[in-house]
Amino acid sequence: MPNEPTSRTGVKSDETLFAVLSALRDADGAGVTELADRLDVAKSTVHNHLATMREHGFVVKRDGEYHLGLALFEYGQSVRNGHDVYRAARPVVDDLVETTGEMVWLLTPENGRVMYLYGGAGETGIDVDTILGSWDYMHCTAGGKAILAHYAEDEVDAVVDRHGLPARTPNTVTDREELASELETVRERGYALNLGEDLEGIHALAVPLRYEDELVGSLAVAGPAHRVSRERCETDLLEALRASTNDIELNLAYA
Repeated sequence: MPNEPTSRTGVKSDETLFAVLSALRDADGAGVTELADRLDVAKSTVHNHLATMREHGFVVKRDGEYHLGLALFEYGQSVRNGHDVYRAARPVVDDLVETTGEMVWLLTPENGRVMYLYGGAGETGIDVDTILGSWDYMHCTAGGKAILAHYAEDEVDAVVDRHGLPARTPNTVTDREELASELETVRERGYALNLGEDLEGIHALAVPLRYEDELVGSLAVAGPAHRVSRERCETDLLEALRASTNDIELNLAYA
C-alpha cells in the first residue's frame, strides 16, 4: 500500500509522547494527573514529556492545563506546503467553490486513509476549519474511493485489513466483494460517488488526480442531497470537476 510504514516496531518513550499529544488533542487541554490517569502512565513520565515539548513549543500551559502549541501548526503548514498538488490545486478549488456553491475538497492518501488537505464550504455554512487536516476512511468517501479504485488488489486488501470497512451510515459498503465491484465501476466510469455513505443526507462526487502517471490525490464536490443529486453529480458537477483536474495538472506541469 502506498505510504505504508515498513514496521510497527517503535520506541516506547516515543509511543508515550505521541499518546500524550493525542490525549491533549482529544481533551482540548488537560493537567498532568488527568493525562496520567487517562494513559495509565506515571505522572512523572507525563510531566517529563510535557516539559520537553513545552520547551520546544509543541505544548503550552494555560490556567494550569496543557494545550497543543503552535509549533505543531508550523510543522503542519510545512508538510502541506510541501505537497505540490496542494499548491497547484488551491486556486482551482477556490474557483470551483465559487462556481458550484458547494463544498469542494482536495484529498490526499496516506497510510490507508485520506486527509482533507484543502477545501471550501461554498453555500453550506459549514466551518471547514473543523474538517481541514482531518482523516477519513477511503471506502465510504467519494474522494477515498476515487483513489482506492486505482490501487492494486493487494493494496486495497492492505487498507481493509488495517482499517476495516466500518459502517458510517446504513448506506456504507461494508462487504469486501461489494467494495471490489464498486471500485471496478469507479475505474470504468472515471469518477466515484458517495450517496449518503459517510454522512446521511450528504452526497459527493470525486475524480482522481494524476500527474505523470502518479496518483497524487482526488478532487471532490459535496453538499446536501437535495442540491447535490445523483443527476447533478453525473452532469454539470462532473463536467466542472474534470475541467478543474485539467487546470490542476497544468499547474503541476508549470510548478
